[in-house]
Amino acid sequence: MRIEDYGFLSDTQTAALVGRNGSIDWLCFPRFDSAACFAALLGDKKNGRWLIEPTGKVTRCLRTYRGDSLILETTLETAEGAVRLIDFMPPRGTNPDIIRIVEGLRGNVAMRMELIIRFDYGELVPWVRKRHGGLEAIAGPNGLILRSPVETRGVDLTTVTEFEVKKGDRVPFVLTWFASHGESPRAIHPEHALQETEAYWKDWLGRCTRQTKWRDAVVRSLVALKGLTYAPTGGIVAAATTSLPEQIGGVRNWDYRYCWLRDATLTLFALMHSGYIEEARSWRRWLLRAIAGSPAQMQIMYGVSGERRLVEFELESLAGYENSRPVRVGNAASKQFQLDVYGEVMSSLYHANRAGIKVEEPDWRLQRSLVQFLEAHWQEPDEGIWEVRGGRKHFTHSKMMAWLAFHRAVQFIEETNVAADHDLERWQKIRDQIHREVCERGYNPKVKAFTQYYGSDALDASILLMPLMGFLPAEDERVRNTILAVERELLVDGFILRYRPQEENVDGLPGTEGVFLPCSFWFVCCLALIGRKEEACALFERLLALRNDLGLLSEEYDPRAKRQLGNFPQAFTHVSLVATAYFLDTGTLQLNPQPRPLHST
Repeated sequence: MRIEDYGFLSDTQTAALVGRNGSIDWLCFPRFDSAACFAALLGDKKNGRWLIEPTGKVTRCLRTYRGDSLILETTLETAEGAVRLIDFMPPRGTNPDIIRIVEGLRGNVAMRMELIIRFDYGELVPWVRKRHGGLEAIAGPNGLILRSPVETRGVDLTTVTEFEVKKGDRVPFVLTWFASHGESPRAIHPEHALQETEAYWKDWLGRCTRQTKWRDAVVRSLVALKGLTYAPTGGIVAAATTSLPEQIGGVRNWDYRYCWLRDATLTLFALMHSGYIEEARSWRRWLLRAIAGSPAQMQIMYGVSGERRLVEFELESLAGYENSRPVRVGNAASKQFQLDVYGEVMSSLYHANRAGIKVEEPDWRLQRSLVQFLEAHWQEPDEGIWEVRGGRKHFTHSKMMAWLAFHRAVQFIEETNVAADHDLERWQKIRDQIHREVCERGYNPKVKAFTQYYGSDALDASILLMPLMGFLPAEDERVRNTILAVERELLVDGFILRYRPQEENVDGLPGTEGVFLPCSFWFVCCLALIGRKEEACALFERLLALRNDLGLLSEEYDPRAKRQLGNFPQAFTHVSLVATAYFLDTGTLQLNPQPRPLHST
């Protein structure tokens, strides 16, 4: 099954992926980054899944979310009739649930249910017993209990049942996680939970204050971003999955179930500019807790509660999505040095303050210490925005973002009158020094473009952010030349690559990858900035057409095979969609509201 054939469920603490065939092939309990109990997505059904389907041939499948919620409704038609499969995860407290209701629409449809629980990413077969009004499965620290009015039986380490559904019938199944050392949680009423879940999402969308021509796409993206938020702490994960490949059969498979400062910062902008100030406030609290301590110890990513140790290892027992190995858990890039995160953190805190989330004195002390650390380290090479594993370089984008960190610190001092006169003049000088250096060393006159790193001939789509962050205006000849060079060299079937991996082997990895969807959205904004608004809107519509039938996008796309690639759904992609829609509507750069570019070289 293709990546885009999955739907996304979330209770704002963990997530599940549901296929068109009615199979839940990915589910981690109780958190996004917990070990999966259904891992068929990265192997086969023996690694765990939960299937509900008609026993007869399905002649038509139609999927939609109920309203603007994350309640997935899949209509399955057969020769005997039709049923609707309603899947959702109620936002919750201690015990997460996934609820499935089979509703009869017409005729009399024979159904079957197959539940294969395999804890610890498909490896552990649980002990199963009937207890507390349901079927309990326990292994290690994890317990699951299935409750349903339908009788089940065990066959070959699988829980199965057959039942019939006629028009008007509603047959519920409730699967609830609990800690195995504790008692099973009390049963919940599935219909009440459905009503409460629908009300939750209706209330949340009711707080959206922005209107746009592309409302449906923006709202679906905002809901996905909310679904990727870990409610107890405010942390925002980059995606719900691990190891979905950037090239089918390749090794570019990473675990994205963690909180990247970069991705979360851009998500903060999207939420904040849509009216979700409380989410922004919660994320800022998460950020300040996560990066507390020595600035030298700040990481580029953390666990959902701010965990620092994200040790990367491979799961040999899983074959990988369409045999794309390895399957990885954890992420070694958490220990990389990336200059750009300092710019993103300082920019996000600056804009949060302007949005009314005021910076208190302890917050400013932390920000000041980060900028002081950057004073001593901005001239060092780093691994860059793309987290290369081929060695550190002086990446042009990284230096731009270091400039942004000092620029935001200077703006904050100037606009708030914070007592920092002894810092202001020094930081202004460093800001201008970085600006001059990037213009002198980052621009390659031979290529007529700002290139990937100092002295390089290679292009990199991250430079498209230059006019969007206000480093230089789009009218600057060097910026315009760079946009045109990216179009000439990195455009593949109308979409944008991050860079060409085979050139100079900068990322230290074999193989290639698909076009990078966030970069394609940035390119839309750049086209509009250089006066090609009609082409920009046309490309934006093409990008929207890549979404699946539920409005979801992964990280990359293969324009030749016409399929999505990479982890899914991807926060970075959806936040870029939202920002681009707002920009095309208003002309305001949502990646950098009210920019103050330096026009000097």
